[in-house]
Amino acid sequence: MNNIIDGMSMDIEQINMNKLKSVFPECFAEGKLDIDKLLSLCGEYIDNDFEKYKFEWKGKSECLRLAQKRSTGTLRPCVEESVNWDTTKNLYIEGDNLEVLKLLQTSYYRKVKMIYIDPPYNTGNDFVYNDSFADPIARYKEVTQQTTKSNPETMGKYHTNWLNMMYPRLRLASNLLRDDGVIFISIDDNEVDNLKKLCNEVFGEENFVAHFTRKGSGGRQDSKHFAIVQEYILCYSKNINMFNSGKIIKDDENYPYFDEEKKLHYKVQLLRKWGENSKRADRPNLYYPIKDPDGNDFYPMLSDTEEGCWRWGKQTMFTNIEDGLVEFKLKNGKWIAYEKIFEPTNGEVKTKLYTTIIDDISNNTGASLLKDLFNNKIFDYPKPVDLIKRVINLGGLENNDIILDFFSGSATTAHAVMQLNKEDGRNRQFIMVQLPEVCDEKSEAYKAGYKNICEIGKERIRRAGVKLIETDEQIKIDDNKNTLDVGFKVFKLDTSNLKTWDNTPIEDEQINLLYDRMNSMINRVKNDRSDLDMVCEIMLKIGVPLTYSITPIEINNKTAYAIGDDCLLLICLAPNVQPEDIEQMVEYAPAKLIVSRESFIDDTAMANAHYILRDNGIELKLV
Repeated sequence: MNNIIDGMSMDIEQINMNKLKSVFPECFAEGKLDIDKLLSLCGEYIDNDFEKYKFEWKGKSECLRLAQKRSTGTLRPCVEESVNWDTTKNLYIEGDNLEVLKLLQTSYYRKVKMIYIDPPYNTGNDFVYNDSFADPIARYKEVTQQTTKSNPETMGKYHTNWLNMMYPRLRLASNLLRDDGVIFISIDDNEVDNLKKLCNEVFGEENFVAHFTRKGSGGRQDSKHFAIVQEYILCYSKNINMFNSGKIIKDDENYPYFDEEKKLHYKVQLLRKWGENSKRADRPNLYYPIKDPDGNDFYPMLSDTEEGCWRWGKQTMFTNIEDGLVEFKLKNGKWIAYEKIFEPTNGEVKTKLYTTIIDDISNNTGASLLKDLFNNKIFDYPKPVDLIKRVINLGGLENNDIILDFFSGSATTAHAVMQLNKEDGRNRQFIMVQLPEVCDEKSEAYKAGYKNICEIGKERIRRAGVKLIETDEQIKIDDNKNTLDVGFKVFKLDTSNLKTWDNTPIEDEQINLLYDRMNSMINRVKNDRSDLDMVCEIMLKIGVPLTYSITPIEINNKTAYAIGDDCLLLICLAPNVQPEDIEQMVEYAPAKLIVSRESFIDDTAMANAHYILRDNGIELKLV
């Protein structure tokens, strides 16, 4: 039986080779690809022309091999740091994003709707990504004990180092995008030209969608020539013919209320601002009274004591009140003001395209929001939540769509997903990936007790989730809204739970060392790993999303684990599994049964299990 889980990530090179072989079998001889023949079949004839346009740099071919090298790592669950482990569909993964992207290939291949990343801008600082071809996991362990490195221009490989960091990660990320998926990448002037060339190669020039320009910080007056205020966001689709961009107003909104006077259905949203930039101090000109149904002055209040602001100026407000676009609802004895948004009439679709200029979102709001959450400045230059919400809307994401951010930093993307879900009632899901970069001992974050960036990101999601639930007025007025998911499962990159054979050469007089090595492999699972560790690794390597439910069940006093609500998989790691145990497991009708090889006393017991499962149409896999 060739059904053994070997603890390695997806073999990308072999899968690509198999795809080619299925379409062009004549281009293979003795298992090797004849590239010249393949090109000729596609109308590309070799002419030895070395003057063709290429985007090349030192190390390019090596980092491509690095991207396709199989990982020996795994993602270990950390229930105690998670929130709502049993129900959440969100993930926070702590580890080197190159290895994590490899490990996600099987479970999330072509399942991600949108990727947003804000990678290092290559300003000479904050450059900890120095990949190792020999032992990536060992390199990761080393990085987690170090502070940030630099990549100064004086090194002579300024652009090369950055390209070698980005290229393999983008290659792996492209595999995860759905056919209608899209990627957005924030960048500045230092590498925007190289990034576009890189994306043209990875995603295809024909899949370029847009080059957004946004107003960033106020501009440094100590710059040599000009105060630079703009940054960029590059957008590429997986398949330009299948990507549908989001519109400013969509035509599939739910309008649950009915206006008797206008004879139209409508929906409502809070009339005061919420989220970022919503305090009176942020927009003092938007703090003024209107009349409530009792005839009293009504101000925009965030709470009983905290003053907020309206979303409209005075003239627009009073015009809209006259036009019947404002209504009050009584909640817990207090009036709440809402804007009425009417459904399109006569088949009209009220939508328009977003522009490629983003000039209405300030970077300062990202820092102020984070400071409000932590009562301290613990992270430099976080992206604004409103910017990521805009990007999610640009991507046209709907219910159950997955957003991946593998340079997640302070977890702004997770915060934005939860806040946007609260506002429109959808249930988008996030996957955050972050290297646990060590905080400088002089930083405010370190002084506040946060030893690395991951600790900041996880705590931000916890605090933001609590705050969103506490102020969840919009969801309460509409029974059609989904329950807001503010949880996340934490996983941490580590070596595989399965032991690997030590093939270090042994001298003739060291025969006892050989026996020790052989004895240590009798039980392949490492002694310090739990059943949950193994179950999650099996899910990861077999291609099951890590958000699927894991339910322990007792079968003849042996614990097995049902994966998924409909028992897609059944995993048994218990010892002394007998034929009658297998027959009981068949009753759960899993698609696959995964059993530890050590669970069977001998080959006869394993063979019996194989035949029982074969007769019931269930695949057996061994670990």
